[in-house]
Amino acid sequence: MSRYRGPRLRIVRRLGELPGLSRKTARRDYPPGQHGQGRRKRSEYAIRLEEKQKLRFNYGVTEKQLVRYVKKARKATGSTGQKLLELLEMRLDNTVFRLGMAGTIPGARQLVSHGHVTVNGGIVDIPSYQCRPGDVIAVRNQDRSRRLVEANMEYPGLANLPSHLEFDKNTLTGKVNGVIEREWIALQINELLVVEYYSRKA
Repeated sequence: MSRYRGPRLRIVRRLGELPGLSRKTARRDYPPGQHGQGRRKRSEYAIRLEEKQKLRFNYGVTEKQLVRYVKKARKATGSTGQKLLELLEMRLDNTVFRLGMAGTIPGARQLVSHGHVTVNGGIVDIPSYQCRPGDVIAVRNQDRSRRLVEANMEYPGLANLPSHLEFDKNTLTGKVNGVIEREWIALQINELLVVEYYSRKA
């Protein structure tokens, strides 16, 4: 399944607030479509599927990528669900978003893909790059790159900078000081249901 490029508010209405996908909030609190208001009781499978879809759409990953992250999280020590969230949060596109350089994760992915972002002094144009403690993330030293990021910073996606990051607005340079803590993850999600969803499919 390829990456979603359709109307974002339609997804927000269906799944609830997704801070990484869109800055906008849905005016109607029921899902879109003919049967949106008359929702029946959902099965356990449907609930787990919805939680999985929240992760997929918020972080803008494909189904194949998400399966890969789940497998990687299972091999790591500690809680599989928490490790899965850490892997997704420490992606370069998400880190650029959380630093405030872009208003959404798709916007941050575009900045990275177009070579406007450097990691430890070198251009990295791979949005899925896993940031590590000690990484220095900066805007490329070009007028166009700086103007793009400065314009984005006027309308940040999230107001608060997570505790594992620091950012200098004058030099447009950020630093990763550690791994994100669970309470700083902005998405309202039950990650255990996502792990259960993939356990049933395995």
